[in-house]
Amino acid sequence: MVDRIRFLSSVFSIEVAAYAVMSNHYHLVVYVNEQEANSWSNEEVCRRWLQLYANKPLVERWLSGEAKTNAEKTAALEIIEKWRGRLSDISWLMRSLNEYIARKANKEDNCQGRFWEGRFKSQALLDEKALLACMAYVDLNPIRAKMVSTVQESEYTSAYERAHDKASKKDNPSLLPFKVKPLLGFIGNEHKSPPCGIAFSLLDYLELVEATGKAIREDKRGYIDENTYPLLQQLGFCGDDWMDLAQHFGKKYHRAVGSLAELSLFAQRMGKKWIAGQREQQAIFH
Repeated sequence: MVDRIRFLSSVFSIEVAAYAVMSNHYHLVVYVNEQEANSWSNEEVCRRWLQLYANKPLVERWLSGEAKTNAEKTAALEIIEKWRGRLSDISWLMRSLNEYIARKANKEDNCQGRFWEGRFKSQALLDEKALLACMAYVDLNPIRAKMVSTVQESEYTSAYERAHDKASKKDNPSLLPFKVKPLLGFIGNEHKSPPCGIAFSLLDYLELVEATGKAIREDKRGYIDENTYPLLQQLGFCGDDWMDLAQHFGKKYHRAVGSLAELSLFAQRMGKKWIAGQREQQAIFH
């Protein structure tokens, strides 16, 4: 699963910010980089798409210079533009991931039929608070499931990869059939509006995730002192609000997560008056 996620992130214009692969499900936090997809040449779009799917005869003729008429060239370019859009589409990313894993699992088990329970569910993360809370929720999945007790032991999560610098130290690029693309990076607090990156310190994030994981216990409500963790101050969280998000992110919040202002804008873009969960978020995302 992790290798496939890495491979697809090297093909699509979609950056992976966080992931967790569990025994019966997985989570992904991604950033769709449409600007990158729009910057690709037509040839680059074809190179990427053909790593996943078969070529079209018309596009093959265009690539080889055999398409002579304007009608042929126009039709080929229309197909390529469709591919460009799909390479920045979350649905196509998930299709390329889930179908591949389903076919591989069915082959190994010598069976047929549906492998996944249903279609994937997605949430729009509208601001920095929502992004960081969701990333922490994802990275803490093994700890919440009592599979491990520390981030350093949480294999198959982005926090584990970041803590151990897995992409650059463990993997030998010469042994992989694709170039490893790193996770979406933490670029520091001084960047307030980065084009592509997480505007916080990686060290602060890992410390916060580890402390949150230690605080989550079924027999005791966890608490983090906001004065101890400057990252919570930057986000405007109190300790209780953070613990509530870290424990219940996937259950309480559904289609979109963010401030009321961002939720209102999102609702307008979606042609709706209200987004489910908006009332519950009012006290936290102020």
